[in-house]
Amino acid sequence: MESHARGPVLERFRWIGGHADVWQIFRDPKALAAVVRELAGPFREDGVTAVCGIESRGFLLGAAVAVELGVGFVAVRKGEGIFPGKKVTSRSDPDYRGTRQELRLQQTAVGPEDRVLLVDDWIETGSQASAVRSMVEECGGRWVGCSVIVDQTAPARRAALGVRSIVTATELPAWDGQS
Repeated sequence: MESHARGPVLERFRWIGGHADVWQIFRDPKALAAVVRELAGPFREDGVTAVCGIESRGFLLGAAVAVELGVGFVAVRKGEGIFPGKKVTSRSDPDYRGTRQELRLQQTAVGPEDRVLLVDDWIETGSQASAVRSMVEECGGRWVGCSVIVDQTAPARRAALGVRSIVTATELPAWDGQS
């Protein structure tokens, strides 16, 4: 299948101070629409009933993909922000910075009838996605996979999490050390 989002992602991606920046995708309505369609695409026939997103970019992308698929959105919060009701929690393995995130999901947001897709902007180690998967399964839901703009995971982790992406990190322009 031809990617209609790959070009817009690569055109709008940039490095700022050595940090990857995908925010310009959100500013362009046509690029954002193409990205949302493509994030949803590989999972359209998988019976997804809910889309999870981890704050913050995962909230934006996940909610948009949920609308695209005609299903509800399930928020996954980091830290201690207000999040009423009973929650399931999971502490991620260290991420690319060595940080472990405490992730929370409202217990009633996912049930045994749910088939859940995680959507995010970037996956590197897969530590947060694995934590979300464990919470979804603890609530009785079934993990469908993970859809991201940029994939940087190792092949075994990619397969285990069912990751689909628009681009891989190796396709991005190299940081020139200047921007």
